[in-house]
Amino acid sequence: MPTGPKGQKRPADVIGNAVRVMRIATGEEEDTVIDDGKDPAAKALGAKGGKKRAENMTPERRAEIAKKAAAKRWNKPDA
Repeated sequence: MPTGPKGQKRPADVIGNAVRVMRIATGEEEDTVIDDGKDPAAKALGAKGGKKRAENMTPERRAEIAKKAAAKRWNKPDA
């Protein structure tokens, strides 16, 4: 039986999965969510970090970083 991204058991076929979703929706089966062990507050702050960094950067610096990333992505020499 396949497992989900957090290790939960899932039916291999579409109909089996649809039946499981129906059972969860009607309350016949419990939907278990495995805790990933990460602090929700830390996850929220981490999501804000990149935006805040970009706000504090000059447009020239952002362009420089973007050019370097594009060069790596396309395996071109540094521009």
